[in-house]
Amino acid sequence: MRQDLEADLTERGRLWGATMGGYAPSDSLRVAHADSHATFEPVENDRPCRELEEVGQLAKGATASVAGGNRLRAEEPDQWRTCFERDRDRILHASAFRRLAGKTQVFVYPEDHQRTRLTHALEVAQVAAGIARALSLNVVLAEAIALGHDCGHGPGGHASEDALDPYVDGGFNHAQWGADVTLAPLNLCVETLDGIRNHSWSRPAPGTPEGEVVSWADRIAYVCHDFEDAVEAGIVTPLQLPGLVVERCGETRSHQIGTFVDAVVQTALKTGHIGMDPDTAEALAAFRQHNYEQIYLRDAAKAQANAVIEVLRALVEHFSDTPNLIPDVVQLGGLNAGEPAAVAAAVNYVAGMTDRFAFRSAVSLLGWDPARLPKSITG
Repeated sequence: MRQDLEADLTERGRLWGATMGGYAPSDSLRVAHADSHATFEPVENDRPCRELEEVGQLAKGATASVAGGNRLRAEEPDQWRTCFERDRDRILHASAFRRLAGKTQVFVYPEDHQRTRLTHALEVAQVAAGIARALSLNVVLAEAIALGHDCGHGPGGHASEDALDPYVDGGFNHAQWGADVTLAPLNLCVETLDGIRNHSWSRPAPGTPEGEVVSWADRIAYVCHDFEDAVEAGIVTPLQLPGLVVERCGETRSHQIGTFVDAVVQTALKTGHIGMDPDTAEALAAFRQHNYEQIYLRDAAKAQANAVIEVLRALVEHFSDTPNLIPDVVQLGGLNAGEPAAVAAAVNYVAGMTDRFAFRSAVSLLGWDPARLPKSITG
């Protein structure tokens, strides 16, 4: 380390800086710790080996990993990772996934412990992986679909879909948009994209059992954690939960999720279909209905949604008229104001914004009165 740099460091900084190149127990090895001692008997377990193992581990009808994967643009297989592991990793490293940290799940400007779209996606992935593992389905495919399922969401929650509807033929659907536009540059496998595109219950069924697992995992996760966040925010209390839900699923999120997951697993083992027994499904429906009435459709939430719609439509109009202010458009050589391609670029740009970036842009670019912006729980 340079002496002038070392002089500027604290003792803690000098210790950390001394690890730059690791440690050398021999001429042919560098290790991370000076006292590194862990050893193991190496066994090569590359992608082809694990694909062979997978055949014997997966249930009949589960989605097997195959070489480079079924992609729009063919790729050489990875030496170590299966095709769905590559998909999962690409989603995790994508800027669209990182931006979910700044997008509304239920509450704009969430408090420290409230969910964002990012933490929601992580919880869905955990629930989906648990179900898929119990059913001997492809766990990694389920995780990839779950992590990517909301990457098409705009800022401000589901209100962004209403905001962007007029600018997209057939309306703006976050599931379709995520698969066909937001994540298209990643060249994901068709099975992963199908699960993302069709995870919403209003869409056609996914083509894989792993995709259907994510459809259930998404609903299980958000119904339970949205209620927990609303309790923490003081909007509802646990005592308001319908008696049917408490009786069948308990009072805590962990008990509720456990009940719903067990119902999906037990039903699938009995029937060979990804579903839920009628009694537990009735409880889940009652839980979701309660959330709609007491959380999503309360007056403050509707006012927040209307504010989101106003802001996002104003931004789309602005960038449709000035498409050459959109970074990606500039890189592609520019577009003419108002043409269909400019509108599509504006929708894509605005849909990709985080809440704070969108609302700041409305103030800085459009002169928007901050009093008209969506309000947080604390104002």
